[in-house]
Amino acid sequence: MSGGWLFNAVASALLLPPFNLILLCAMGLLLRPRWPRLGVTVSVLALLILAVCSTRSGAMLFVTPLEKQNPTLQAGDTAGAQAIVVLGGSRITNAPEYGGQDIPSAISLHRLRYAASLYRSTHLPVLVSGGHPDGGSTSEASVMARVLKEDFSVPVRWLEQTSNNTAENAQLSARMLRAAGVQRILLVTDAIHMQRAQWAYQQAGLEVVAAPTIFISSAHTTPADFLPSSQGLQLSAYALHEWLGLAWYRWRHPDLAK
Repeated sequence: MSGGWLFNAVASALLLPPFNLILLCAMGLLLRPRWPRLGVTVSVLALLILAVCSTRSGAMLFVTPLEKQNPTLQAGDTAGAQAIVVLGGSRITNAPEYGGQDIPSAISLHRLRYAASLYRSTHLPVLVSGGHPDGGSTSEASVMARVLKEDFSVPVRWLEQTSNNTAENAQLSARMLRAAGVQRILLVTDAIHMQRAQWAYQQAGLEVVAAPTIFISSAHTTPADFLPSSQGLQLSAYALHEWLGLAWYRWRHPDLAK
């Protein structure tokens, strides 16, 4: 397991819901004996924020602005592109129904399906990117390549198998692509993640055409969207993770934030 991946996982747990709000509520309880009004206010505020973040409608406050930054790919946007790059989005290890093989997570599978669709319309060569951040026996890239070949009949030309995060995805993929004379790519990831991924690949020196998929904010609103759920909380945490990542990128690479 990558030390960097483990550090990021711990940091994310501390900074994102629900754990950050649990800590805030606990801090309110600790303050209460000495400052009763302040302590109660802090705890109640933490619970209210947790309630909002646990609803799908609350999660959309963070999701929608991210997705609007990169609209869907249009037919003319692919002109000049030389390759399709698909980013890994984690995997399910040791799936018993597949004989113990690792398989893509739901989000990775959506990305692969869209990449297969782009391949059929453009016939551009495909690169898949993803290493062993979770300590799996095989790389995410090899899992993705197998699924593209066996399930979608899409060949994969390049496998980037050592990266542990988005920045490494970009740096290592760019090195492989430039060696093959590729400068302009179609970048496939989900819409929430696209802005950060696009900046990383631009920083690595590639021209990027965003090809986002999984637009969550376009779904119809239902009364259930206003009820707390584990899915709503997970979505809020994912979107907030991306906002934190964007803030970090803006600080490190202000030229790309313009």
